[in-house]
Amino acid sequence: MEQKLPIAREGWPFIVGPAVVAAGLTLLGHRRVALPFWAASLASLGFFRDPEREIPVVSNGVLAPADGRVLGVEDAVDPFVGPSSRVSIFLSPLDVHVNRAPIGGLVTDVVYTPGRFVAAYDPEAGVSNERCAVRLQGDAARVTVVQIAGVVARRIVCRVGPGDKLAAGERFGMIRFGSRTDCYLPRGTDVRVRPGDRVTGGVTVIGLLP
Repeated sequence: MEQKLPIAREGWPFIVGPAVVAAGLTLLGHRRVALPFWAASLASLGFFRDPEREIPVVSNGVLAPADGRVLGVEDAVDPFVGPSSRVSIFLSPLDVHVNRAPIGGLVTDVVYTPGRFVAAYDPEAGVSNERCAVRLQGDAARVTVVQIAGVVARRIVCRVGPGDKLAAGERFGMIRFGSRTDCYLPRGTDVRVRPGDRVTGGVTVIGLLP
């Protein structure tokens, strides 16, 4: 059942904690000292926003797994998908950081890989940074989504595991404080985005499966 409040549940400690401290300081008359805590709470409120989305129904469509800017569209090889087109999306701290399933399907595996924390827009981030790959078996094709940590984003949250079923556009996790999400599509997919494009998770159609 989807949550009613448009805030990711992982964000509440970052919102409530500073707010409690700020409220206490304010009540004690330390209003200036409380200001940074109010600011931290409000910033977290914005970062962890999780708006409802109208998920489009597109035959063989692949939806953006994250909000952000397309860094690149490149040929690649994924262990699960095989020969692929990789769409890389960079999420700034101002973007919504909730990840959504690009297609409906069965989660066959979730592979976590520890690593470094170089800038998420660095080409090497996809192979050197901490990351989590979610492998989806759809009716028509396989797709892999990789959550990649960045310099500031050092906490990947994945809420699903092998055997779970996801609908297209359904939330499955998030990355905290700036990151990157890669989506591996089968080679031959009609990719509909280019580097520099802005995409919206669960809404923008980034490709049509062959």
